[in-house]
Amino acid sequence: MPKFLWTVGEMVKSVHGKSALPSTTPVSGVSIDSRSLAPDEAFVALRGLNRDGHLFVEAALSQGASCAIVEQDFKAPRGEKRLIRASDTSQALNDLGIAGRARAKDAVVIAVTGSVGKTGTKEALKLALTPSGPVHVSLKSHNNHWGVPLSLANMRQDTSFGVFEAGMNHAGELSELTRLIKPHIAIITTVAPVHLGFFRSIEAIADAKAEILEGLVPGGVAILNRENPHYDRLRRHALQRKARVVSFGETSSADARSLSVELGPETSEVKADILGETVTYHIGAPGIHFVQNSLAVLAAVKLAEADLKAAARALSGWHAQTGRGERVVIGGKGGRVAIIDESYNANPASMRAALATLGLTPRDEYKRRVAVLGDMLELGGLGPKLHRELAEVIDAADVDVVYACGEMMRGLYDALPAKRRGGYAKTSEQLVPLLTKGVGAGDVVMVKGSFGSRMVPLVEALHRHFQRPSPAAQV
Repeated sequence: MPKFLWTVGEMVKSVHGKSALPSTTPVSGVSIDSRSLAPDEAFVALRGLNRDGHLFVEAALSQGASCAIVEQDFKAPRGEKRLIRASDTSQALNDLGIAGRARAKDAVVIAVTGSVGKTGTKEALKLALTPSGPVHVSLKSHNNHWGVPLSLANMRQDTSFGVFEAGMNHAGELSELTRLIKPHIAIITTVAPVHLGFFRSIEAIADAKAEILEGLVPGGVAILNRENPHYDRLRRHALQRKARVVSFGETSSADARSLSVELGPETSEVKADILGETVTYHIGAPGIHFVQNSLAVLAAVKLAEADLKAAARALSGWHAQTGRGERVVIGGKGGRVAIIDESYNANPASMRAALATLGLTPRDEYKRRVAVLGDMLELGGLGPKLHRELAEVIDAADVDVVYACGEMMRGLYDALPAKRRGGYAKTSEQLVPLLTKGVGAGDVVMVKGSFGSRMVPLVEALHRHFQRPSPAAQV
């Protein structure tokens, strides 16, 4: 295989553009961010709502970009030839994604969507498939109208397995993304009341998630959560697309089902039947939601004709990520404190899963379970009710103390018994002094809220308070 990912000539042809550069000029990758651009990558100058990428073309070229894809009206610096001119840079990025997908003709392509667990499932698929061949996955949470084509454009021709995350918060978005991905296998992890502010009902959310099936190649497979209340609805969508349906879950009727599960505070042990083959494996992350999604992962592995046993072994390396359940233990004077970082995002389903996982922490290790909760956003008129309903989950997890911030979390906080109220503030920043004063050695502290609730400062404050550099501060 060639050392470089593209040549300028291939790019020009793909985007229907023009360039003064030699067609053989090598390109190592594609970037839309001049700050993280690597040498010899192509920089695509996208026009966004708040920022025009054309303002950063000179910076990208000075940092070693092989070329920049710009629109026709861009005024280049005098004598600058390292440009590919296209009529529309957003369409050019899409065109590069389409070309990237087309030339990886031997790859088995898997698309992952769902209200909860997309990124974690994508990362688990990477681990599970790597023993069977070269795997390409979308970086970070690159799951939108820019992230998906960018990920496709960076896929190598010799890829054996391509795994792409696709997200949405409005109807019609997944329909466009899946037609770029053209998956052989599509996983819908679950359907939950997320982004209800943009949908009339949870059934409408299910229909929007089912759009991922529209891009399936002929003979493609839909992997669906048998435990989800909307399974039958999703299954009907799949059958309308003439897709094969494979289900996963705990129920005996699921095609990929757990036979026994032992949940621990940091890991899980699972025995499962995956499409008729029994495997026993260890997951390096706690929580029943990781177990559920591991069944979908292993079903996809088997359907992709990869090594199932090797994939199951690889899941021991599946750990919760920063902001998505990462657990850090800090030793201090008088004892240890465990911080569970769930600060990246939150919705009712992921909040319930996180609280249940907090409840797995043994009392002999940590005397108090502390939940630090911020608002779950984009829930529409049901928001206040969905927040108050968390009180029963907190009770079931035997959480000792709750700290809360945000307007809607006030409703939950007021619904809790006095002994569980640790402190409340309107914003996360205002909650910091209450939290750092109230927690101490012997506590396990879980921090969770929607991205817009700004829960990261609380995690950083805990790390500073207990004298460990926060992940955001480390280089």
